[in-house]
Amino acid sequence: MRAVIAEDSVLLRIGLVKVLETAGFDVVAETGDAEAVLAAVEEHRPGLVVLDVRMPPGFTDEGVRAALVIRKQWPDTAVLLLSQYVEERYAADLLSGDTRGVGYLLKERVADVEEFIDALRRVAGGGTALDPQVVSQLLLRRHSDPLDRLTPRERDVLELMASGRSNAGIAQALVVSESAVAKHINSILAKLDLPKADADHRRVLAVLRFLGVG
Repeated sequence: MRAVIAEDSVLLRIGLVKVLETAGFDVVAETGDAEAVLAAVEEHRPGLVVLDVRMPPGFTDEGVRAALVIRKQWPDTAVLLLSQYVEERYAADLLSGDTRGVGYLLKERVADVEEFIDALRRVAGGGTALDPQVVSQLLLRRHSDPLDRLTPRERDVLELMASGRSNAGIAQALVVSESAVAKHINSILAKLDLPKADADHRRVLAVLRFLGVG
């Protein structure tokens, strides 16, 4: 799969290129500003774009705005945002639309290469990858809590779903069986009174409701 990297720090950009190539991605372009990454995406039509949240010229939200443009103009392109700090407003903006192929991680996660590669592949495959700290901050945005009917264990499962874990990953984290996780998820979906849809879509709706961005 072709990939484009947008990161203004040269050292981090070099590191990202090496990590993505190790993971089997073909890095077809690398840049340090948001305008250039949009041009690169239009030219190469990559399957994955990794962007810094803050880039030249203003070092504010250029990467987020570029990511939103990419999601709108090239919806089949997966986007993974990297941020120095937790900026939940930007994460909420990114999650307000289609959440397939979306990721938001703190840059410190890159240091754990194996975990970062797993997140890259998950996002590139159409899944999600949210930093646990981002999830925690998004939870603080909720003004009301329609989730009180969930048990503590169900909330644990839903929080892990929000971070992008599969049923197997949730089972491993909670040290339970996958069948137990499936039962918890079915209970969660029933308690949240979600509209009838396919299982994957209802799972996304449950996560968005949990984060307060849906």
